[in-house]
Amino acid sequence: MRAASAASFLSVQALICIGTVYWAIAETLYLSGAGALVLGVLFALLSAYVLLTVVRMAFDAETDPANQ
Repeated sequence: MRAASAASFLSVQALICIGTVYWAIAETLYLSGAGALVLGVLFALLSAYVLLTVVRMAFDAETDPANQ
């Protein structure tokens, strides 16, 4: 349960940060249509990697006997 809570919290924080960076880049470069879609796909891949890493790290930290 604690691992899920930690993973959820960290995932939300990561998504907020990645979404903010996406928005800033898209607005700075005046992207619309296909350009924004390509950038969105790149950020979706980045988000999937970050979320997988965060969930794995949270699970490892919460199930480590040294942290109990």
